[in-house]
Amino acid sequence: MKPENPIWALISTFGLMSLFAVGGAAAAVPEMHRIAVEVHHWMTDKQFTDAYAIAQLSPGPNVLIVTLIGYAVAGIPGALAATLAMCLPTALLAYYVSRLLNRPSQSRWPGLIQAALVPLSIGLMAASALILAQSTDRTIAAVLLTAVVAVVASVSRINPLWLLLAGGVLGFAGIV
Repeated sequence: MKPENPIWALISTFGLMSLFAVGGAAAAVPEMHRIAVEVHHWMTDKQFTDAYAIAQLSPGPNVLIVTLIGYAVAGIPGALAATLAMCLPTALLAYYVSRLLNRPSQSRWPGLIQAALVPLSIGLMAASALILAQSTDRTIAAVLLTAVVAVVASVSRINPLWLLLAGGVLGFAGIV
């Protein structure tokens, strides 16, 4: 049996995932983790977490995690294939749906759909945070740090990069 071409695997995986990534790539992180680590074994848990951290630290959209997974699987062609597969179907769908929703209409459905997507997006992002915390928090200190950072980020206007920097310093110092 011939093994699956990694480029086609990336395209089919992220092309389909893009259509279900309501709220952007960040909302699909749990599914990306499941597919990249558990299903295809493209990366280890640690490699995925490191790629996610790099994607979050880098300027630009959250979709960078997809590019890094593609690069890990098949180098630059894999990065391009994964990124286009994640972005193109969604961009086309968004374009056509926006045209449909901008038509003059008396229907309440567009507003209801948009209102329903807000809690869905929040839930998907919370699931992403949980997956990442479970894969990295191996000690009580790490769990406590994650909880404190989540609370501080929720109730304050501190730039999250400062919190990330503080976590990095604590990790470098061997505390977590």
